[in-house]
Amino acid sequence: MCGRYTLFTEQEQQELYNIIKEVERKLNSSGQKLKTGEIYPTNLAPILVRKNETVTPEAAVWGFPQFQKSGVIINARAETAPEKRMFAKPLSETRCVVPAAGFYEWDKAKTKYLFRFPENESLYMAGILNSYQNDRRFVILTTDANESMQAVHNRMPVILKQHEVEPYLWDYQFALRVLNRIPFRLEKTEENENGQLHF
Repeated sequence: MCGRYTLFTEQEQQELYNIIKEVERKLNSSGQKLKTGEIYPTNLAPILVRKNETVTPEAAVWGFPQFQKSGVIINARAETAPEKRMFAKPLSETRCVVPAAGFYEWDKAKTKYLFRFPENESLYMAGILNSYQNDRRFVILTTDANESMQAVHNRMPVILKQHEVEPYLWDYQFALRVLNRIPFRLEKTEENENGQLHF
């Protein structure tokens, strides 16, 4: 599962900064407010999409609506998304990528951890995008956790490296292979009650 993520850690990352600034420029006249820092479900956040044969930063709301009850669906299981009615068409036609500095998860004792690549490298989470009335909304695809995260949670986002963003957006077969591979190893840091990270 992925229930929150962040666009920044303690050091700002230039590639994420550039994405955020481009999306904010596009939103400038709309009155919509982009969320940065810690991202929660239903926030308007930056995503990357395929547009005019290039990778383009845009904004979308995190979470597909649930029509039978309140709340939103924020994750889709990579193993079953190709067969699920809600996810199959977006997966084949409107994939997106969610840029992040890292994502958060909690263990059974409610301790909060930030997971990210070593060396503070930006990570990119595989997502899918759909339109609901006037809203563009995304969910993050998840897979079985690897050994770097299993002690905290049994699910984790499907992670891409920067050079995989374009083939994920363009090539459905590549996307399916990504969904079925063993995830990249991540490093874990614990966050204390004041929101500070223990390294």
